[in-house]
Amino acid sequence: MASEARLYTFSSETQDKLRKFRLGTSRAKDPQAVIYQIDKHSLEIAQADDETYTNIQELADDLPDHSPRFVLLSYPLTLPSGRLSVPYVLLYYLPVTCSTEVRMLYAGAKELMRNTAEVGKVIEIAEAEELETIEEKLGGAS
Repeated sequence: MASEARLYTFSSETQDKLRKFRLGTSRAKDPQAVIYQIDKHSLEIAQADDETYTNIQELADDLPDHSPRFVLLSYPLTLPSGRLSVPYVLLYYLPVTCSTEVRMLYAGAKELMRNTAEVGKVIEIAEAEELETIEEKLGGAS
């Protein structure tokens, strides 16, 4: 991780937002998500906009067709045992149509983003439509 930490950066404001989102969503009743992107010139990882998504369909609609993104997702669900769980995961959105250059840019930052955001799991998705089955990927009761 040392080389990634030298290449990619997080502003102190972004680090605060990451921490507040993680702590603030642990008891959420609805799904919550934020989108992060990498600035190609400065290599800074930052929130794409100030929006916190509570609707998975709106999140899917706002993901770009040809550019990767990191999505932090807190998703309350009921486990098959009947227990309520709120997994906090990183969705690594990597559309098949994006260029090799940006694929490598995001691939290099994935573990740093995972560790900095302190997520429990990384789920790779290639299409925004895969968000429709996110509960299955997280292990919820059907």
